[in-house]
Amino acid sequence: MSNKSELSVNDTSPQDAPESSMSLEDMLLLDNQLCFPLYATAKEVVRRYTPFLAPFDLTYTQYIAMMVLWETKTVGVSELGERLMLDSGTLTPLLRKLEDKKYLVREKSKVDGRRLVVSLTQEGASLKHKMTVVPQEMGSCVHLSPAEISELKRLLKKVTDNILKSADSRE
Repeated sequence: MSNKSELSVNDTSPQDAPESSMSLEDMLLLDNQLCFPLYATAKEVVRRYTPFLAPFDLTYTQYIAMMVLWETKTVGVSELGERLMLDSGTLTPLLRKLEDKKYLVREKSKVDGRRLVVSLTQEGASLKHKMTVVPQEMGSCVHLSPAEISELKRLLKKVTDNILKSADSRE
């Protein structure tokens, strides 16, 4: 491979050798890290969403919050944070901006007044139909088959679940 930043499933370079067979020095090479291709891919995917979301005046994080609301119509703020893996310091201003755009309303739960919930507005619901182009546009950027996308999502979920389990066991 001529470009070190390109990743290939078929690349069988020494960098792809199992960690146990690497020298300590090789373990610290950037190209040998699992975290770097994950970081670079996540950063690039979010960057690629920007032009598709710009006409709707949404950031990627606002977009995924809206996706949860399109699924649920109403959700607790803490449940939304858990689902999106966002802390309240990130989630609160994000929800405030979406509320300012009239896409959702924040209010105390009618069942438990201590709980804050967000509900989709009619304007927020109508946005869903306008945004169906976004996943189509993004799909055309990744050049993966449906089977490859499914396998990638499965592996990424496994990595996330394993990391969370590992973190839980250390606490």
